[in-house]
Amino acid sequence: MRALNYTFEHLDTLMDDANLDAMLITSKHNVKYLLGGYSFLFFSAMDAIGHSRYLPVFIYIKGQKDQTAYIGNTMEKWEVENVPLWAPHIYPVSWRSDDSATQAIEHLGKMGFDKGRIGIEAPFMPSDALDLMRGALPDCSYHDVTAVMQNLRAVKTPAELDLLREASERITDSMQATIAASGVGSTKHEIIERLRQEEVKRGLHFEYCLLTLGNSFNRTASDQAWAEGELMSIDSGGNLDGYIGDICRMGFLGEPDQQMIDLLGEIEEIQQSTFNTIKAGTTGAEVIAAGQAALARQPNKQYTDFFGHGMGLVSHEAPFLLTNHPVKYDGRDAEAPLKAGMVLSIETHMQHPERGFVKLEDTVTVTETGYEMFGTRGRGWNTTS
Repeated sequence: MRALNYTFEHLDTLMDDANLDAMLITSKHNVKYLLGGYSFLFFSAMDAIGHSRYLPVFIYIKGQKDQTAYIGNTMEKWEVENVPLWAPHIYPVSWRSDDSATQAIEHLGKMGFDKGRIGIEAPFMPSDALDLMRGALPDCSYHDVTAVMQNLRAVKTPAELDLLREASERITDSMQATIAASGVGSTKHEIIERLRQEEVKRGLHFEYCLLTLGNSFNRTASDQAWAEGELMSIDSGGNLDGYIGDICRMGFLGEPDQQMIDLLGEIEEIQQSTFNTIKAGTTGAEVIAAGQAALARQPNKQYTDFFGHGMGLVSHEAPFLLTNHPVKYDGRDAEAPLKAGMVLSIETHMQHPERGFVKLEDTVTVTETGYEMFGTRGRGWNTTS
């Protein structure tokens, strides 16, 4: 059996708080989490198949672990033969989203569940599947379970923290190798491809690279070439067994002058002021306020932005500390105390009108007495020639 990073007691409590009797989970990241790390490789890159899409379904009835079911694609029968899943009921029968919904209806009927409040992930439930559910189970009502799953995942286990730590370490090593191998004339296309290869070589699934050179704020790939005396900001997300490493580091072609040293120093002061407030029991609002206060003291504050957010399986998850900054969601956890095992991304960037885009992004986990930072190497100027 795959180790689980949650308890059913905790899940049942969260479902009680949301007044839910059952839940159907259909996002690939949450299905993987609930199954203990299992996902079907065939659909790892995309969901589309034929006229429909791959729709894995995890079914849980509150307090009834023995009635849990997993519905997957027909080809998954070979996967679960090799590595059996813990869920007692496995149905590798689906090719389309309506197949998955039909099997979910059948399973709930076998379990005697025909009325109650069912939690669904509204952003991840296709309309054809939901229409089938509503038609077959008219005495059930459907409610968004997204917040329940976010709260279930908010505090990471030591095993999850190890994956996040390792992902960050591998990304920062990849970035330093990429900067060192780049030089005059290296284009953004070439640098991003080199980083991709470095991350893959270290066992990561490369997700993205946001890159700037010189005084441009454009962070997408292009034929722009790196020139002597210019900065590089390199921001990348890499995935290790489902967990995101996401950091930003700075490079410089040549030796940074005093202005560049001072600009990165402003960013670092904001980051460190924020880190120093992080510990279990401190509210998210207090952490954000510390960063904002440090930002307000900086000479280039008019060009600078600061924010923090939770991360783990996805790059923005609980705890949610800010509202609609930079991603659109409510900062519902701002006034709640942080808990040991929560993971935060702390980001500060400056769009300097003459020198370009200067940024540090760091991943930290909350501890009882403070914090631990992941992927600490390369936080200053990484120089090459």
